[in-house]
Amino acid sequence: MQQKSRSNHMFLFFVVLSAFFVAASFAHPVTPTLIKEYDLNDYMFGVALAAMQTTNFLFSPFWGKLNNYISSRQAMLVCGIGYAVGQALFGMARTEAMVIFARAFAGFFTGGAFVSFLTYVVNTSSDNDRGKNLTISATIQSVAGAFGYFAGGFLGEIGLGVTFAAQSICLAACGVFFFLFCKDDRKAGMGKLQMGDLIHDANPFSAFIQSRQFMSILFAVLFTVTVLQNVGYNAFEQCFNYFIKDEFGLTSKYNGLIKGVIGFVSLTANATICMWMIRRTNVRRSVIYVLLACTLTSLGVVFSNAVVPFMTVSVLFYAFNAVSIPLLQDMVAKRAQNGKDSNLIMGFYNATKSLGGIIGSLSAGFLYTVNSKLTFVVTAVVFFGAVIFSTIYSKMKEPAESPEQTPASSR
Repeated sequence: MQQKSRSNHMFLFFVVLSAFFVAASFAHPVTPTLIKEYDLNDYMFGVALAAMQTTNFLFSPFWGKLNNYISSRQAMLVCGIGYAVGQALFGMARTEAMVIFARAFAGFFTGGAFVSFLTYVVNTSSDNDRGKNLTISATIQSVAGAFGYFAGGFLGEIGLGVTFAAQSICLAACGVFFFLFCKDDRKAGMGKLQMGDLIHDANPFSAFIQSRQFMSILFAVLFTVTVLQNVGYNAFEQCFNYFIKDEFGLTSKYNGLIKGVIGFVSLTANATICMWMIRRTNVRRSVIYVLLACTLTSLGVVFSNAVVPFMTVSVLFYAFNAVSIPLLQDMVAKRAQNGKDSNLIMGFYNATKSLGGIIGSLSAGFLYTVNSKLTFVVTAVVFFGAVIFSTIYSKMKEPAESPEQTPASSR
């Protein structure tokens, strides 16, 4: 009976999570249109996302700490509504300053949402189901996000205002549904949280200092891989979205259609290749080959000048990248699941994703002004760096009684 209850609440969580990530991507295919329509500088496609990723990065450890005192569902409620307000402000922005403010405002709450998603899965899953549930959540993020592009692209054909209004309503509704359907997973009562502690923890830099509680050489190398993977992916992603409108003249509808195809391919890859790797291989070694595939496909884009080969190689890149995300997430979660600092670790992990997003997005925006394909070259170099560090990580010895030395991960 308890197993059935756990399965039901996780199913409902995944349903709402899917809706959240679909809605979160509504604005992406219309952002290039917004930049062109209001005559903003080309680099703003990178700067806008970097503003969002910066506050996400700075405050992810704070949300990870806060999740020790409030339940994940409470945090998801607040963050869903906050994110909705941020996107409404983005839709009303007409100047570069307004765009940067709106994206930074939304980033504060997206950081809390993503940390809470990970924390909720880690806290409420059994040891046997944790890896599977983390893989499902990562797959949902990739696939639902792609289908959100698809829907947002067609909404953009109606109008920018329609897209942002639909997004804000859906995000706020998801926050409410998370609160209604999810379990209370708090580990400590709110009575133990002192206002002085909260103010102290709200300082993003003091929150990062707390990573000393769990940081080790193994963690440092692993987090380097996650940063590089996110730098490469975000640089490619932001450049791709703007490139196909600027160079090929494709509207938001075509951007959405392309991302829909990518979503289907990513779903297939994660349901087959990724799940097989997690269950049947040593993930620490398998991720090396996946990151190498990302390196080669991103480099292949540089030499693809026509629309069809460019799109074909890009879809392959997105598929391999989609597989790499749950593999890296599984590696981090295995190291965190048995520790008392698991919430802090998952918060720090989300921060490394945001750090990669900041660097990748800014690089894409400014490199694009030099050469429209230079970003893809840099993406290949960055992913090759991830290959090198993941190889180093695979050869490092585990400490005694490490969570990663379980039979499931060493087969």
